[in-house]
Amino acid sequence: MTFRAPVSEYEFLLNHVVGYDAIPATDRFAEATPDVVSAILNEAGKMCGEVMAPLQRNGDLTPAFLDNGVLRTSPGFGDGFKAIAEGGWIGMSAPEEHGGMGLPLTVATAVNEMMAGACLSLQLAPLMSQGQIEALEHHASDAIKELYLPKLISGEWSGTMNLTEPQAGSDVGALSSKAEPNGDGTYAVSGQKIFISWGDNDFCGNICHLVLARLPDGMPGTKGISLFLVPKFLPDADGNPGAANDLKVVSLEHKMGLHGSPTCVMQYDGATGWLIGEEHGGMAAMFTMMNNARLGVGGQGVGAGEGAYQHALAYALERKQGKTASGTIADHADVRRMLMEMKADLFASRAILLACAQAIDMQTATGAKDWAARAAFLTPIAKAFGTDTGIRLAETGVQVHGGMGFIEESGAAQYYRDVRVTAIYEGTNGIQSMDLVARKMMDGGEMGFALIDEIEEQAERARTTHPNMAESVWQACESLREATEWLVAQQDMQDRFAGSVPYLRAFARVLGSHYHLAAAMADQGGPREKLARYYITRMLPEHSSLLAHAQAGAAGVFALTLDELAG
Repeated sequence: MTFRAPVSEYEFLLNHVVGYDAIPATDRFAEATPDVVSAILNEAGKMCGEVMAPLQRNGDLTPAFLDNGVLRTSPGFGDGFKAIAEGGWIGMSAPEEHGGMGLPLTVATAVNEMMAGACLSLQLAPLMSQGQIEALEHHASDAIKELYLPKLISGEWSGTMNLTEPQAGSDVGALSSKAEPNGDGTYAVSGQKIFISWGDNDFCGNICHLVLARLPDGMPGTKGISLFLVPKFLPDADGNPGAANDLKVVSLEHKMGLHGSPTCVMQYDGATGWLIGEEHGGMAAMFTMMNNARLGVGGQGVGAGEGAYQHALAYALERKQGKTASGTIADHADVRRMLMEMKADLFASRAILLACAQAIDMQTATGAKDWAARAAFLTPIAKAFGTDTGIRLAETGVQVHGGMGFIEESGAAQYYRDVRVTAIYEGTNGIQSMDLVARKMMDGGEMGFALIDEIEEQAERARTTHPNMAESVWQACESLREATEWLVAQQDMQDRFAGSVPYLRAFARVLGSHYHLAAAMADQGGPREKLARYYITRMLPEHSSLLAHAQAGAAGVFALTLDELAG
Protein backbone atom coordinates (compact mmCIF):
# COMPACT_ATOMS: atom_id res chain seq x y z
CA MET A 1 0.00 0.00 0.00
CA THR A 2 1.15 3.54 -0.66
CA PHE A 3 1.48 5.96 2.23
CA ARG A 4 2.63 9.57 2.48
CA ALA A 5 3.80 10.48 5.96
CA PRO A 6 2.01 13.66 7.16
CA VAL A 7 5.27 15.52 7.84
CA SER A 8 3.95 18.97 6.94
CA GLU A 9 0.96 18.48 9.24
CA TYR A 10 3.26 17.68 12.14
CA GLU A 11 5.48 20.65 11.41
CA PHE A 12 2.45 22.95 11.43
CA LEU A 13 1.12 21.51 14.69
CA LEU A 14 4.49 21.78 16.41
CA ASN A 15 5.22 25.30 15.19
CA HIS A 16 1.78 26.89 15.48
CA VAL A 17 -0.59 24.87 17.68
CA VAL A 18 0.77 22.83 20.60
CA GLY A 19 3.54 25.09 21.90
CA TYR A 20 6.55 23.01 20.92
CA ASP A 21 8.78 26.12 21.15
CA ALA A 22 8.77 25.77 24.94
CA ILE A 23 10.64 22.45 24.69
CA PRO A 24 13.91 23.58 23.01
CA ALA A 25 13.81 26.61 25.31
CA THR A 26 14.76 24.23 28.16
CA ASP A 27 18.32 23.12 28.89
CA ARG A 28 17.32 19.45 28.61
CA PHE A 29 16.16 19.69 24.99
CA ALA A 30 18.02 22.79 23.77
CA GLU A 31 19.37 20.98 20.71
CA ALA A 32 15.93 19.83 19.48
CA THR A 33 15.35 23.00 17.47
CA PRO A 34 12.61 23.24 14.83
CA ASP A 35 15.06 22.84 11.94
CA VAL A 36 16.56 19.71 13.53
CA VAL A 37 13.09 18.31 14.16
CA SER A 38 12.05 19.06 10.57
CA ALA A 39 15.04 17.12 9.23
CA ILE A 40 14.23 14.19 11.52
CA LEU A 41 10.55 14.10 10.54
CA ASN A 42 11.38 14.21 6.82
CA GLU A 43 13.89 11.38 7.14
CA ALA A 44 11.45 9.29 9.15
CA GLY A 45 8.73 10.05 6.62
CA LYS A 46 10.86 8.65 3.82
CA MET A 47 11.48 5.44 5.76
CA CYS A 48 7.76 5.07 6.45
CA GLY A 49 6.77 5.49 2.83
CA GLU A 50 9.59 3.55 1.18
CA VAL A 51 10.26 0.73 3.68
CA MET A 52 7.29 0.17 5.98
CA ALA A 53 4.23 0.92 3.83
CA PRO A 54 5.02 -1.83 1.28
CA LEU A 55 4.90 -4.35 4.17
CA GLN A 56 1.35 -3.45 5.26
CA ARG A 57 -0.40 -6.06 3.11
CA ASN A 58 2.34 -8.67 3.58
CA GLY A 59 1.63 -8.85 7.28
CA ASP A 60 -2.08 -9.31 6.70
CA LEU A 61 -1.92 -11.84 3.89
CA THR A 62 1.09 -13.82 5.15
CA PRO A 63 0.86 -13.78 8.94
CA ALA A 64 3.51 -14.81 11.43
CA PHE A 65 3.37 -18.52 12.33
CA LEU A 66 5.02 -21.19 14.46
CA ASP A 67 7.14 -23.74 12.62
CA ASN A 68 7.91 -26.63 15.00
CA GLY A 69 8.13 -24.19 17.87
CA VAL A 70 10.14 -21.61 15.92
CA LEU A 71 8.41 -18.32 15.17
CA ARG A 72 8.53 -17.16 11.53
CA THR A 73 7.61 -13.54 10.88
CA SER A 74 5.87 -12.10 7.82
CA PRO A 75 7.94 -11.62 4.64
CA GLY A 76 10.02 -8.47 4.76
CA PHE A 77 9.38 -7.71 8.42
CA GLY A 78 12.94 -8.58 9.42
CA ASP A 79 14.38 -6.15 6.89
CA GLY A 80 11.80 -3.56 7.92
CA PHE A 81 12.75 -3.84 11.59
CA LYS A 82 16.41 -3.61 10.63
CA ALA A 83 15.74 -0.36 8.78
CA ILE A 84 13.89 1.03 11.81
CA ALA A 85 16.76 0.03 14.09
CA GLU A 86 19.56 1.30 11.84
CA GLY A 87 17.78 4.64 11.48
CA GLY A 88 17.90 5.04 15.25
CA TRP A 89 14.10 5.20 15.46
CA ILE A 90 13.81 2.78 18.39
CA GLY A 91 15.93 4.95 20.68
CA MET A 92 14.66 8.37 19.65
CA SER A 93 13.87 9.51 23.19
CA ALA A 94 16.23 7.06 24.95
CA PRO A 95 19.23 8.32 26.95
CA GLU A 96 22.26 9.29 24.89
CA GLU A 97 24.68 7.60 27.30
CA HIS A 98 23.28 4.24 26.20
CA GLY A 99 23.10 5.03 22.48
CA GLY A 100 19.78 6.85 22.21
CA MET A 101 19.12 10.20 20.55
CA GLY A 102 17.79 11.90 23.68
CA LEU A 103 15.06 13.62 21.66
CA PRO A 104 11.83 14.95 23.16
CA LEU A 105 9.01 12.44 23.44
CA THR A 106 6.96 14.83 21.32
CA VAL A 107 9.21 14.13 18.34
CA ALA A 108 9.23 10.39 19.03
CA THR A 109 5.43 10.45 19.24
CA ALA A 110 5.20 12.06 15.81
CA VAL A 111 7.54 9.49 14.25
CA ASN A 112 5.80 6.57 15.94
CA GLU A 113 2.43 7.75 14.64
CA MET A 114 3.78 7.99 11.10
CA MET A 115 5.19 4.47 11.38
CA ALA A 116 1.83 3.22 12.65
CA GLY A 117 0.13 4.72 9.62
CA ALA A 118 2.57 2.96 7.32
CA CYS A 119 2.44 -0.51 8.92
CA LEU A 120 0.82 -0.90 12.32
CA SER A 121 1.75 -4.57 12.78
CA LEU A 122 5.46 -3.88 12.42
CA GLN A 123 5.39 -0.61 14.38
CA LEU A 124 4.24 -2.53 17.44
CA ALA A 125 7.67 -4.16 17.74
CA PRO A 126 9.75 -1.00 18.31
CA LEU A 127 6.95 0.45 20.46
CA MET A 128 7.26 -2.48 22.88
CA SER A 129 11.02 -1.99 23.08
CA GLN A 130 10.61 1.74 23.71
CA GLY A 131 8.36 1.08 26.68
CA GLN A 132 10.81 -1.41 28.12
CA ILE A 133 13.70 1.00 27.63
CA GLU A 134 11.89 3.62 29.68
CA ALA A 135 10.99 1.15 32.44
CA LEU A 136 14.59 -0.06 32.73
CA GLU A 137 15.95 3.48 32.61
CA HIS A 138 13.85 4.46 35.63
CA HIS A 139 13.85 1.26 37.70
CA ALA A 140 16.67 -1.15 36.76
CA SER A 141 20.06 -1.51 38.43
CA ASP A 142 23.09 0.06 36.78
CA ALA A 143 24.35 -3.39 35.75
CA ILE A 144 21.07 -4.21 34.01
CA LYS A 145 21.04 -0.83 32.29
CA GLU A 146 24.59 -1.19 31.01
CA LEU A 147 23.91 -4.64 29.56
CA TYR A 148 20.39 -4.32 28.19
CA LEU A 149 19.77 -0.70 27.24
CA PRO A 150 22.36 -0.39 24.45
CA LYS A 151 21.13 -3.61 22.85
CA LEU A 152 17.45 -2.67 23.11
CA ILE A 153 18.12 0.83 21.78
CA SER A 154 20.14 -0.46 18.82
CA GLY A 155 17.49 -3.05 17.98
CA GLU A 156 19.95 -5.90 18.44
CA TRP A 157 17.56 -7.18 21.12
CA SER A 158 13.82 -6.48 21.49
CA GLY A 159 11.52 -6.05 24.48
CA THR A 160 8.04 -7.10 25.55
CA MET A 161 5.69 -6.62 28.49
CA ASN A 162 3.93 -9.58 30.16
CA LEU A 163 0.95 -8.62 32.31
CA THR A 164 -2.17 -10.50 31.29
CA GLU A 165 -3.08 -14.04 32.33
CA PRO A 166 -6.19 -16.08 31.42
CA GLN A 167 -7.87 -15.16 34.73
CA ALA A 168 -6.23 -11.73 35.16
CA GLY A 169 -6.94 -9.13 32.50
CA SER A 170 -7.71 -5.60 33.65
CA ASP A 171 -7.61 -6.95 37.22
CA VAL A 172 -3.84 -7.47 37.14
CA GLY A 173 -3.76 -8.16 40.86
CA ALA A 174 -5.43 -11.54 40.25
CA LEU A 175 -2.34 -12.93 38.52
CA SER A 176 -0.94 -16.29 39.64
CA SER A 177 2.60 -16.19 38.20
CA LYS A 178 5.23 -16.77 40.88
CA ALA A 179 8.88 -15.93 41.42
CA GLU A 180 11.16 -17.84 43.81
CA PRO A 181 14.57 -16.49 44.90
CA ASN A 182 17.44 -18.60 43.56
CA GLY A 183 19.83 -17.42 46.28
CA ASP A 184 22.22 -15.77 43.81
CA GLY A 185 20.35 -12.57 43.13
CA THR A 186 18.21 -14.12 40.40
CA TYR A 187 14.68 -15.53 40.58
CA ALA A 188 12.88 -18.55 39.13
CA VAL A 189 9.80 -17.22 37.34
CA SER A 190 6.88 -19.54 36.59
CA GLY A 191 3.47 -18.96 35.06
CA GLN A 192 1.60 -18.42 31.82
CA LYS A 193 0.98 -15.07 30.15
CA ILE A 194 -1.36 -14.32 27.25
CA PHE A 195 -1.76 -11.54 24.68
CA ILE A 196 2.00 -10.86 24.52
CA SER A 197 2.61 -8.63 21.50
CA TRP A 198 5.79 -9.58 19.64
CA GLY A 199 6.53 -12.23 22.28
CA ASP A 200 9.07 -13.67 19.86
CA ASN A 201 10.63 -12.95 16.47
CA ASP A 202 13.26 -14.33 14.11
CA PHE A 203 15.28 -11.17 13.53
CA CYS A 204 16.59 -10.10 16.96
CA GLY A 205 19.35 -11.86 18.87
CA ASN A 206 17.40 -11.94 22.11
CA ILE A 207 13.86 -11.23 23.34
CA CYS A 208 13.70 -9.51 26.72
CA HIS A 209 10.47 -10.02 28.65
CA LEU A 210 9.29 -7.84 31.51
CA VAL A 211 7.13 -10.19 33.57
CA LEU A 212 4.84 -9.46 36.50
CA ALA A 213 4.91 -12.18 39.17
CA ARG A 214 4.44 -12.60 42.91
CA LEU A 215 7.21 -13.36 45.38
CA PRO A 216 6.51 -15.94 48.14
CA ASP A 217 5.86 -13.17 50.68
CA GLY A 218 3.87 -11.02 48.27
CA MET A 219 0.43 -10.09 49.60
CA PRO A 220 -2.66 -10.66 47.45
CA GLY A 221 -3.63 -7.94 44.96
CA THR A 222 -1.54 -5.42 43.11
CA LYS A 223 0.54 -4.41 46.16
CA GLY A 224 2.17 -7.84 46.24
CA ILE A 225 3.37 -7.90 42.63
CA SER A 226 6.99 -7.60 41.52
CA LEU A 227 8.55 -7.07 38.09
CA PHE A 228 11.22 -9.27 36.53
CA LEU A 229 13.37 -9.10 33.42
CA VAL A 230 13.37 -12.57 31.85
CA PRO A 231 15.40 -12.94 28.62
CA LYS A 232 14.85 -15.65 26.03
CA PHE A 233 18.58 -16.41 26.15
CA LEU A 234 20.70 -15.94 29.27
CA PRO A 235 23.54 -13.48 28.62
CA ASP A 236 26.99 -15.03 28.92
CA ALA A 237 30.03 -13.44 30.56
CA ASP A 238 30.51 -11.18 27.55
CA GLY A 239 26.88 -10.09 27.45
CA ASN A 240 26.03 -12.16 24.39
CA PRO A 241 23.03 -14.52 24.15
CA GLY A 242 23.98 -17.79 25.77
CA ALA A 243 21.95 -20.75 27.04
CA ALA A 244 18.21 -20.84 26.33
CA ASN A 245 16.08 -19.81 29.28
CA ASP A 246 13.20 -21.96 30.55
CA LEU A 247 10.44 -20.23 28.60
CA LYS A 248 8.64 -20.85 25.35
CA VAL A 249 5.93 -19.66 23.02
CA VAL A 250 3.01 -22.03 23.54
CA SER A 251 0.90 -20.72 20.67
CA LEU A 252 -0.06 -17.65 18.66
CA GLU A 253 -3.44 -16.01 19.08
CA HIS A 254 -5.78 -16.12 16.07
CA LYS A 255 -6.76 -12.48 15.85
CA MET A 256 -9.22 -10.23 14.08
CA GLY A 257 -6.35 -8.15 12.72
CA LEU A 258 -2.68 -7.27 13.19
CA HIS A 259 -1.82 -10.61 11.62
CA GLY A 260 1.77 -9.57 11.01
CA SER A 261 2.30 -8.98 14.72
CA PRO A 262 2.69 -12.30 16.58
CA THR A 263 0.62 -12.21 19.77
CA CYS A 264 1.93 -15.04 21.92
CA VAL A 265 0.89 -17.25 24.78
CA MET A 266 4.08 -17.44 26.86
CA GLN A 267 4.97 -20.19 29.32
CA TYR A 268 7.62 -19.69 32.03
CA ASP A 269 8.83 -22.79 33.90
CA GLY A 270 11.32 -21.62 36.51
CA ALA A 271 12.86 -19.23 34.00
CA THR A 272 15.75 -17.15 35.31
CA GLY A 273 14.85 -13.51 35.86
CA TRP A 274 16.21 -10.38 37.50
CA LEU A 275 14.19 -8.10 39.78
CA ILE A 276 13.42 -4.67 38.31
CA GLY A 277 12.68 -2.03 40.91
CA GLU A 278 11.73 -2.83 44.49
CA GLU A 279 10.26 -6.07 45.79
CA HIS A 280 6.45 -5.82 45.60
CA GLY A 281 6.87 -2.62 43.58
CA GLY A 282 6.18 -4.16 40.21
CA MET A 283 3.11 -2.14 39.38
CA ALA A 284 4.93 1.16 39.91
CA ALA A 285 7.69 0.02 37.56
CA MET A 286 5.27 -1.42 35.02
CA PHE A 287 3.15 1.72 35.02
CA THR A 288 6.18 3.60 33.74
CA MET A 289 6.04 1.36 30.70
CA MET A 290 2.26 1.34 30.49
CA ASN A 291 1.92 5.13 30.51
CA ASN A 292 4.49 5.33 27.74
CA ALA A 293 2.51 2.66 25.92
CA ARG A 294 -0.83 4.43 26.44
CA LEU A 295 0.43 7.52 24.66
CA GLY A 296 1.97 5.27 22.03
CA VAL A 297 -1.27 3.36 21.53
CA GLY A 298 -3.14 6.66 21.12
CA GLY A 299 -0.65 7.37 18.37
CA GLN A 300 -1.34 4.00 16.81
CA GLY A 301 -5.00 4.90 16.59
CA VAL A 302 -4.24 8.23 14.94
CA GLY A 303 -1.72 6.58 12.60
CA ALA A 304 -4.15 3.90 11.50
CA GLY A 305 -6.75 6.62 10.99
CA GLU A 306 -4.29 8.49 8.75
CA GLY A 307 -3.67 5.34 6.72
CA ALA A 308 -7.39 4.70 6.38
CA TYR A 309 -8.01 8.31 5.35
CA GLN A 310 -5.33 8.26 2.68
CA HIS A 311 -6.61 4.94 1.36
CA ALA A 312 -10.21 6.20 1.24
CA LEU A 313 -9.27 9.51 -0.36
CA ALA A 314 -7.26 7.79 -3.09
CA TYR A 315 -10.20 5.54 -3.89
CA ALA A 316 -12.68 8.43 -3.89
CA LEU A 317 -10.50 10.38 -6.32
CA GLU A 318 -10.39 7.44 -8.72
CA ARG A 319 -13.88 5.94 -8.45
CA LYS A 320 -16.18 7.27 -11.17
CA GLN A 321 -19.87 7.08 -10.42
CA GLY A 322 -22.71 9.52 -11.04
CA LYS A 323 -22.49 13.05 -12.39
CA THR A 324 -20.17 15.26 -10.36
CA ALA A 325 -17.85 18.17 -11.06
CA SER A 326 -14.78 15.94 -11.06
CA GLY A 327 -16.53 12.86 -12.38
CA THR A 328 -15.55 10.94 -9.22
CA ILE A 329 -17.36 10.07 -6.01
CA ALA A 330 -15.15 12.57 -4.15
CA ASP A 331 -17.61 15.28 -5.24
CA HIS A 332 -20.74 13.57 -3.91
CA ALA A 333 -21.85 15.54 -0.86
CA ASP A 334 -21.98 12.56 1.50
CA VAL A 335 -18.58 11.24 0.45
CA ARG A 336 -17.15 14.73 0.89
CA ARG A 337 -18.76 14.86 4.35
CA MET A 338 -17.04 11.63 5.34
CA LEU A 339 -13.67 12.80 4.06
CA MET A 340 -14.00 16.16 5.82
CA GLU A 341 -14.91 14.51 9.11
CA MET A 342 -11.98 12.14 8.80
CA LYS A 343 -9.52 14.94 8.13
CA ALA A 344 -10.93 17.18 10.87
CA ASP A 345 -10.83 14.45 13.51
CA LEU A 346 -7.32 13.47 12.50
CA PHE A 347 -6.19 17.02 13.20
CA ALA A 348 -7.98 17.13 16.57
CA SER A 349 -6.75 13.76 17.84
CA ARG A 350 -3.21 14.38 16.59
CA ALA A 351 -3.08 17.75 18.35
CA ILE A 352 -4.26 16.21 21.64
CA LEU A 353 -1.61 13.51 21.27
CA LEU A 354 1.17 16.06 20.75
CA ALA A 355 -0.09 18.31 23.55
CA CYS A 356 0.11 15.35 25.93
CA ALA A 357 3.64 14.49 24.76
CA GLN A 358 4.66 18.14 25.08
CA ALA A 359 3.46 18.18 28.69
CA ILE A 360 5.49 15.05 29.44
CA ASP A 361 8.60 16.64 27.90
CA MET A 362 8.12 19.81 29.92
CA GLN A 363 7.68 17.72 33.07
CA THR A 364 10.92 15.89 32.24
CA ALA A 365 12.80 19.11 31.52
CA THR A 366 11.53 21.17 34.45
CA GLY A 367 10.24 18.77 37.08
CA ALA A 368 7.30 21.12 37.60
CA LYS A 369 4.24 19.60 39.26
CA ASP A 370 1.86 21.55 37.02
CA TRP A 371 3.33 19.92 33.91
CA ALA A 372 3.12 16.51 35.59
CA ALA A 373 -0.56 17.05 36.42
CA ARG A 374 -1.27 18.26 32.88
CA ALA A 375 0.44 15.22 31.37
CA ALA A 376 -1.45 12.87 33.69
CA PHE A 377 -4.80 14.48 32.84
CA LEU A 378 -4.23 14.41 29.08
CA THR A 379 -2.92 10.82 28.90
CA PRO A 380 -6.29 9.00 29.17
CA ILE A 381 -7.84 11.49 26.73
CA ALA A 382 -5.01 11.05 24.22
CA LYS A 383 -5.22 7.27 24.45
CA ALA A 384 -8.99 6.89 24.35
CA PHE A 385 -9.84 9.61 21.86
CA GLY A 386 -6.89 8.71 19.62
CA THR A 387 -7.91 5.07 19.38
CA ASP A 388 -11.64 5.77 19.14
CA THR A 389 -10.86 8.18 16.31
CA GLY A 390 -8.74 5.61 14.52
CA ILE A 391 -11.51 3.03 14.74
CA ARG A 392 -14.15 5.49 13.60
CA LEU A 393 -12.04 6.67 10.66
CA ALA A 394 -11.17 3.13 9.59
CA GLU A 395 -14.87 2.21 9.63
CA THR A 396 -15.69 5.36 7.66
CA GLY A 397 -12.97 4.44 5.19
CA VAL A 398 -14.78 1.19 4.48
CA GLN A 399 -17.97 3.17 3.90
CA VAL A 400 -16.25 5.52 1.44
CA HIS A 401 -15.30 2.45 -0.59
CA GLY A 402 -18.92 1.33 -0.69
CA GLY A 403 -19.28 -2.32 -1.63
CA MET A 404 -15.56 -2.57 -2.38
CA GLY A 405 -14.85 -1.74 1.24
CA PHE A 406 -16.37 -5.06 2.23
CA ILE A 407 -14.08 -6.88 -0.20
CA GLU A 408 -10.74 -7.77 1.37
CA GLU A 409 -8.78 -7.19 -1.82
CA SER A 410 -9.40 -3.45 -1.59
CA GLY A 411 -7.38 -3.28 1.65
CA ALA A 412 -9.85 -0.92 3.34
CA ALA A 413 -11.04 -3.47 5.89
CA GLN A 414 -7.52 -4.19 7.11
CA TYR A 415 -7.23 -0.76 8.71
CA TYR A 416 -10.38 -1.42 10.73
CA ARG A 417 -9.37 -4.96 11.72
CA ASP A 418 -5.88 -3.83 12.71
CA VAL A 419 -6.85 -0.77 14.74
CA ARG A 420 -9.83 -2.25 16.60
CA VAL A 421 -7.74 -3.70 19.41
CA THR A 422 -6.18 -0.35 20.30
CA ALA A 423 -9.30 0.63 22.25
CA ILE A 424 -8.83 -2.53 24.32
CA TYR A 425 -5.18 -2.91 25.23
CA GLU A 426 -3.08 -0.82 27.63
CA GLY A 427 -6.26 -0.27 29.62
CA THR A 428 -9.59 -0.31 27.82
CA ASN A 429 -11.01 3.05 26.87
CA GLY A 430 -13.65 2.59 29.55
CA ILE A 431 -10.87 2.27 32.12
CA GLN A 432 -9.20 5.37 30.69
CA SER A 433 -12.42 7.38 31.15
CA MET A 434 -12.93 6.07 34.68
CA ASP A 435 -9.36 7.08 35.48
CA LEU A 436 -10.08 10.56 34.13
CA VAL A 437 -13.13 11.20 36.31
CA ALA A 438 -11.71 9.53 39.42
CA ARG A 439 -7.96 9.53 39.95
CA LYS A 440 -7.30 12.50 37.67
CA MET A 441 -9.94 14.51 39.54
CA MET A 442 -8.68 13.79 43.02
CA ASP A 443 -7.50 17.43 42.93
CA GLY A 444 -11.13 18.53 42.82
CA GLY A 445 -10.93 18.92 39.08
CA GLU A 446 -8.23 21.60 39.33
CA MET A 447 -6.30 20.55 36.23
CA GLY A 448 -9.49 20.11 34.21
CA PHE A 449 -10.58 23.63 35.15
CA ALA A 450 -7.11 24.98 34.30
CA LEU A 451 -7.38 23.53 30.80
CA ILE A 452 -10.88 24.96 30.41
CA ASP A 453 -9.59 28.39 31.47
CA GLU A 454 -6.79 28.13 28.92
CA ILE A 455 -9.23 27.27 26.14
CA GLU A 456 -11.50 30.17 27.05
CA GLU A 457 -8.56 32.60 27.14
CA GLN A 458 -7.61 31.69 23.59
CA ALA A 459 -11.25 31.96 22.50
CA GLU A 460 -11.33 35.49 23.89
CA ARG A 461 -8.23 36.40 21.87
CA ALA A 462 -9.78 34.87 18.76
CA ARG A 463 -12.91 37.03 18.92
CA THR A 464 -11.26 39.82 16.91
CA THR A 465 -10.51 37.60 13.91
CA HIS A 466 -12.91 34.66 14.23
CA PRO A 467 -15.85 35.85 16.36
CA ASN A 468 -18.34 33.13 15.47
CA MET A 469 -15.94 30.23 15.97
CA ALA A 470 -14.57 31.81 19.14
CA GLU A 471 -18.06 32.17 20.60
CA SER A 472 -18.90 28.53 19.86
CA VAL A 473 -15.71 27.33 21.55
CA TRP A 474 -16.27 29.62 24.56
CA GLN A 475 -19.84 28.42 25.03
CA ALA A 476 -18.75 24.78 24.76
CA CYS A 477 -16.17 25.46 27.47
CA GLU A 478 -18.82 26.80 29.81
CA SER A 479 -20.91 23.66 29.29
CA LEU A 480 -17.83 21.54 29.96
CA ARG A 481 -17.08 23.55 33.12
CA GLU A 482 -20.60 22.95 34.46
CA ALA A 483 -20.37 19.22 33.73
CA THR A 484 -16.97 19.03 35.43
CA GLU A 485 -18.35 20.77 38.50
CA TRP A 486 -21.21 18.28 38.58
CA LEU A 487 -18.84 15.29 38.31
CA VAL A 488 -16.54 16.54 41.05
CA ALA A 489 -19.56 16.97 43.35
CA GLN A 490 -20.65 13.32 42.99
CA GLN A 491 -19.67 11.24 46.02
CA ASP A 492 -20.96 7.96 44.58
CA MET A 493 -18.29 6.97 42.06
CA GLN A 494 -20.80 4.95 40.06
CA ASP A 495 -22.49 8.25 39.14
CA ARG A 496 -19.16 9.43 37.75
CA PHE A 497 -18.29 6.16 36.04
CA ALA A 498 -21.66 5.78 34.31
CA GLY A 499 -21.04 8.95 32.31
CA SER A 500 -17.25 8.85 32.12
CA VAL A 501 -16.98 7.70 28.49
CA PRO A 502 -19.19 10.49 27.08
CA TYR A 503 -17.46 12.98 29.39
CA LEU A 504 -14.01 12.07 28.08
CA ARG A 505 -15.24 12.30 24.51
CA ALA A 506 -16.84 15.69 25.19
CA PHE A 507 -13.61 16.97 26.75
CA ALA A 508 -11.73 15.75 23.67
CA ARG A 509 -14.24 17.45 21.38
CA VAL A 510 -13.68 20.78 23.16
CA LEU A 511 -9.91 20.33 23.16
CA GLY A 512 -10.10 19.56 19.45
CA SER A 513 -11.98 22.81 18.86
CA HIS A 514 -9.30 24.66 20.82
CA TYR A 515 -6.52 23.35 18.59
CA HIS A 516 -8.55 23.87 15.43
CA LEU A 517 -9.16 27.48 16.48
CA ALA A 518 -5.42 27.98 17.00
CA ALA A 519 -4.85 26.59 13.50
CA ALA A 520 -7.44 28.96 12.04
CA MET A 521 -5.70 31.93 13.66
CA ALA A 522 -2.33 30.82 12.26
CA ASP A 523 -3.65 30.06 8.76
CA GLN A 524 -6.22 32.77 8.07
CA GLY A 525 -7.78 32.27 4.66
CA GLY A 526 -6.01 28.92 4.29
CA PRO A 527 -7.18 25.31 4.26
CA ARG A 528 -6.70 24.85 8.00
CA GLU A 529 -9.03 27.75 8.74
CA LYS A 530 -11.64 26.14 6.49
CA LEU A 531 -11.18 22.79 8.23
CA ALA A 532 -11.47 24.46 11.64
CA ARG A 533 -14.75 26.05 10.63
CA TYR A 534 -16.09 22.66 9.56
CA TYR A 535 -15.07 21.04 12.86
CA ILE A 536 -16.36 23.82 15.11
CA THR A 537 -19.62 24.28 13.18
CA ARG A 538 -20.53 20.65 12.55
CA MET A 539 -18.61 18.41 14.97
CA LEU A 540 -18.12 20.41 18.16
CA PRO A 541 -21.91 20.57 18.84
CA GLU A 542 -21.75 16.86 19.68
CA HIS A 543 -20.37 17.92 23.07
CA SER A 544 -23.83 19.03 24.19
CA SER A 545 -25.48 15.60 24.00
CA LEU A 546 -22.37 13.93 25.40
CA LEU A 547 -22.38 16.16 28.47
CA ALA A 548 -26.10 15.52 29.02
CA HIS A 549 -25.27 11.81 29.07
CA ALA A 550 -22.30 12.39 31.37
CA GLN A 551 -24.51 14.07 33.98
CA ALA A 552 -27.38 11.57 33.91
CA GLY A 553 -26.00 9.53 36.82
CA ALA A 554 -25.86 5.77 37.29
CA ALA A 555 -29.51 4.96 38.00
CA GLY A 556 -30.50 4.60 34.36
CA VAL A 557 -27.50 2.39 33.60
CA PHE A 558 -28.62 -0.09 36.27
CA ALA A 559 -32.35 0.34 35.63
CA LEU A 560 -32.74 -3.15 34.15
CA THR A 561 -31.95 -6.17 36.29
CA LEU A 562 -29.63 -8.82 34.90
CA ASP A 563 -32.64 -11.02 34.27
CA GLU A 564 -34.36 -8.18 32.41
CA LEU A 565 -31.25 -7.65 30.28
CA ALA A 566 -31.44 -11.29 29.28
CA GLY A 567 -35.22 -11.22 28.72
